[in-house]
Formats: sequence, structure tokens, C-alpha cells
Amino acid sequence: MERRFEIRRREILREAQVKPQVTKGMLDRLEKFTKPFVMSLGRSERKEHARVYIAGLLSDLQRKNVESIAYRHNQQRVNLQRFIGLAQWAHQPLLKELACQVGRELGQDDGVIVFDPSGHEKCGRDSVGVQRQWLGRLGKIDNGQVGVYMGYASRKEHALVDVRLYLSKEWAKDKVRRKKCGVPKEIRHQTRHDLALEMLQNSGRHLPHKWIAGDDEMGRSSRFRRDLRALGERYLLAVPSNTSIRELDSPPPAYSGRGKPPKQPFQGVQAWADSLDKKAWLRINVRDGERGPLVLEIAKTRVLARTERSYGQIAEELLVVTRSLDENGKMKRDYYLSNAPAHTPLKELARVIKAEHRVEDCLKRAKSEAGLSDYEVRTWAGWYHHQTLSLIATWFLIRETRRGKKIYSGPDRPSGSYSAGSAVAKRVRSQISGLVDAICAAKKRTQRVGSLSSLQTA
Repeated sequence: MERRFEIRRREILREAQVKPQVTKGMLDRLEKFTKPFVMSLGRSERKEHARVYIAGLLSDLQRKNVESIAYRHNQQRVNLQRFIGLAQWAHQPLLKELACQVGRELGQDDGVIVFDPSGHEKCGRDSVGVQRQWLGRLGKIDNGQVGVYMGYASRKEHALVDVRLYLSKEWAKDKVRRKKCGVPKEIRHQTRHDLALEMLQNSGRHLPHKWIAGDDEMGRSSRFRRDLRALGERYLLAVPSNTSIRELDSPPPAYSGRGKPPKQPFQGVQAWADSLDKKAWLRINVRDGERGPLVLEIAKTRVLARTERSYGQIAEELLVVTRSLDENGKMKRDYYLSNAPAHTPLKELARVIKAEHRVEDCLKRAKSEAGLSDYEVRTWAGWYHHQTLSLIATWFLIRETRRGKKIYSGPDRPSGSYSAGSAVAKRVRSQISGLVDAICAAKKRTQRVGSLSSLQTA
């Protein structure tokens, strides 16, 4: 309990030390920030709705859906609902602008593109893509929707840049539900890996990168890894603990002189890690932020991973295993496969693993601070409209966080990006909400004055 108390004390101190100049002029910056995103929307009322919605996603509302945002901003709920759920405006140009901005401001040649499926728990069965399915972040099978997110991480910062909604085979074939939700005719079932490859093709060219990373849901598919190799991409993807491999760096069993020379037998990655002695592990400090230092122990070896028969010849890969203590002090291990050269430094592999976790943090931040999961829309267009504007709002918070970091100075400067980001986000929400309340109060006063004038005239 003592360590947890100390961590929380440090968090509170950091949040309390956000300097006023961090958010000074922030509302003007928000207005300027939204301009390139709303350019493609055409009509002025659509541009205004987009600005209002982004501001609502950045506010201190507990539930950031259409109804609550419309009420807070003194907008007509029906008009805002139509803009998000029914209006036929293309979200793709906004996501392209987002990817371009992230690439320009955060891009580095050794950047990491991260793919991360994330579930949104939802009730009923009428919303697009909703069904009982595995919701990874919740760690259970439940009713909900799954988005496949594309993130980008460099040594500067990390951000979400693109998203696709996953439709199962069953859902994609249901003509009645498709029609109700307005799913375009050309949309068919695609695996989560196909959706990731589509985003890589569309947005990846705007993001300078050296690596592709992802969790074990992405890495378990040997076809996905094969497709990345065919594209000339270097990957480091998590795989399940039951992945079967043949080690190539250890000598094979002794040859008896009869038949074919024996090879190393296939074994699970967990069994291979169990067999390592202490000298095989390298200790690396990969984080020193608001949660304290995180020390990883990491090991690697060349392997052949058992693959599905239909996906061609088995390829040599690098097995990377990490172990660390979780929040409860228990040892946990994670397993990865990579097509990187065998001589790749372990510190570089640890950096890529860290990048994957940073994008996971970015998803949590988008959900907690920009309403990523707070939507109450059922249509295909509505889902993409909300998701797109939420990713844009999250990007604004990231830019404000980076600006705040430059202003901070001294030994108490937050060392973790999430810590500083959380503090700045609170100031952003406070300023936006305060201004919105003032504007709404002024509008109500104007309306009352107008009503009194009408009565006097009558």
C-alpha cells in the first residue's frame, strides 16, 4: 500500500502543477486546429456541427454522446443526431488529414505502426456489427462491437491515426440488419488482419516507420505475418503462449546413423522459456514514468514457427520472450515473433515492445478523455463519424500535451507522457466546459431579452 500511496501522491502533485500558460490561448488553437479537418465537409452547418462535436468530446461531460453534447452546447439535438448518424459526409478525408499531421509532427524513420483490436461493450442487437464476440480489452466474450485501430509511435509521442469496424461473416451476410444500419453494398466480411493491411496501405505511406507491432490477436495469424513479409515490412508481433516452435540455435539431437538426421522437436514457446537459465536474460529499463521504473528481462532465439498448411512454406523467424513483474508483483511473460535479423539488439526489440504498450495507453486515453466508446448510434455512418471525430479530439489533446511538456521545467516535470497528458486534459476539459457554459448562458439571456421585447411590442 505504501508504494501505491506514493504513486498516487506523485500523480496528484503533477496534476496540481499544470501551469496556466499551458492552456493559455487553447480555445483559439482549437479553432485553428479544426479548420483543415472540416474543410472537406462543404456546408457551413456541417463544419459547425463538427467543431461543436469535437469540443463536446473534449469537455468534462461524463457521457460524450450526441444528446449530452447537444444539451451542453445549446444545440438542436435532432440536427446534431442527423449530422453524426445519418448525414452522408465522408470520414476518409478527415482520417487522411489526421495521418498526414501525425506523420509530419511525430514522424521518425524508426517509427512503429501498431495494430490493436479493441472492443466496445454495447447492449441489444440493432447496432452495426454488434454481436457476442471476444472483446479483448475487457478480457471476455460479451455483446459488443470491435474496432481495429492503427496507432503510430515514435520517440516523440504516440497517437491513433485510423480505424476499421469489424463485421463477422454472420453479420455481413445478414441483409436485413445491413439495410437497417446503412452498411454500403460494397462492404464485405474482412478478417481483422485484412482490415489492418487495408489501413497500412491507405495510411501507412504517410507515417515513416521501420516496424509493425501488434498484440497476440494480430500475431497469431501466420498469414498476416506472411503478408507483411511480402510487403517488405519488418514486424514484431505478440503470439499466444501455446505457439509451437522449433529452435534453430541449439544443436539437434545426436544422429544414430540410420534414417534422416534428427532435428530439434517442436515445443511450445512457454516450454522453451522455462528451459532458459538466468544468463540467457538481459535486463532492460524500458520506462521510468509516473508508475515507477519498469524493468524487462528479454531473451531471443531463431525459430521455425508451426504454421497452417495452406499458407505456404514455413519461414525462419525470431522468437522474443520478455518477463516482468505485474502490478501485483507476479511474474508475467509475453511472447513475440519477428522477421528481424538475428543480430537485432535486444534493446531495439524492447523499444518496439514499449511502443505497442504506448498505443494501448493511447486507446485507454481516447476512451477516458475523448469519449471513444460513448457513442449511441446504430448506423455504419454514425459509428465511423463518431470514431473519426474522437480520434481527432484525442490528437488535439496529444498536441496540447506536447506543448505543455515544453513549458514545464525543473525536477518535478512529469516524466511520463500519460501523466502529463492526463493533467493537461483536465485543464482542457475545464476551459472548454467553462466557455461553453458562458456562451450558453449568454444565449439564454439573449433569448429572454428577445422574448421580453416581443411582449412589450405586443
